[in-house]
Amino acid sequence: MNVLVYLIPAALFLGFLGLLGFLWSMKSGQYDDLDGAAVRVLSDDDLKKDE
Repeated sequence: MNVLVYLIPAALFLGFLGLLGFLWSMKSGQYDDLDGAAVRVLSDDDLKKDE
């Protein structure tokens, strides 16, 4: 039972840290363009053109 004294605050701290990381990523615009990466994969812009 004594181990719960350490595990519960550690779990709360890590959960809070994860929440802060998620909120930071939302604020910095990580989720603004969800379809852009899917479309960029299909583009052939990086291929060299035969000239």
